[in-house]
Amino acid sequence: MKDETVTFSLEKEQESDTKKNLLIVYNALKEKGYNPINQIVGYILSEDPTYITTYNNARNLIRKIDRDELLQVMVKNFIDG
Repeated sequence: MKDETVTFSLEKEQESDTKKNLLIVYNALKEKGYNPINQIVGYILSEDPTYITTYNNARNLIRKIDRDELLQVMVKNFIDG
């Protein structure tokens, strides 16, 4: 077994698209009366798209985002403030 660390990197443009799509999903959930944070966390943990509303194409948008990419962007934004 190798003892090397695997690195993961997102390009700036891809990160920007992920943020933009996540914001659209967040706003769609909020507009429909859901708690967007709880719904997005439910989706991330389960990968079940039914946590996300179809309103404003939100479900299709979130499914285009790789969960690893989504987690990376979220952690980076949390750390960066």
